[in-house]
Amino acid sequence: MQEQYRTVGREGVSETEIKKSRFLATLAPAATEEEALAVIRRVRGQHAGANHNCFAYVIGPGGVIQKSSDDGEPGGTAGVPMLQMLMRREVRDTVAVVTRYFGGVRLGAGGLIRAYGGAVGHALDEIGTVALHPLRLATVTVGHQQAGRLGNDLRAAGHCVRAVHYGECVTIEVGVPDHRTDAFRSWLADATAGASGLELGELTYMEN
Repeated sequence: MQEQYRTVGREGVSETEIKKSRFLATLAPAATEEEALAVIRRVRGQHAGANHNCFAYVIGPGGVIQKSSDDGEPGGTAGVPMLQMLMRREVRDTVAVVTRYFGGVRLGAGGLIRAYGGAVGHALDEIGTVALHPLRLATVTVGHQQAGRLGNDLRAAGHCVRAVHYGECVTIEVGVPDHRTDAFRSWLADATAGASGLELGELTYMEN
């Protein structure tokens, strides 16, 4: 599992204009290829009258799935530079769709490559990305009386609290660096005077 990667934290649209052509870059998080394709279909539906709706997406922390489309632009001038921008900026689990409304002035192959790659780069700067780190998912079980204070203590100690569930007991999902699970177990025992349970789960990626 790689050390960390970046992804877009929300969907957004950024617009640039080059020689009278409008380029609308839509970025959205996509954890699966199905999610990426759904975004592409939706954007194409919203801009059915555009000249081109080119796309690129990278799925998986290591970028195991990488696909792109020029959607009618000359081969290699749209989807590939979009994909290269995502890879160069180490952005994963993200889909980019660049919609072009042609303004009447041809840009040439080099101009198209700069325009499409630049549209994605501009969108990444404008919309922003978040860093995700590999963490071990730990499920803490504690009584209701201790749950509120423990939640505050976890956050104050810098632990990544992902979710809290209330039932007969309270379960708190926490992200813990894999090399610090023993230290976390000791910290938790001290914080709750031993009145808590801990179950370690899979490695996943979370904001930290």
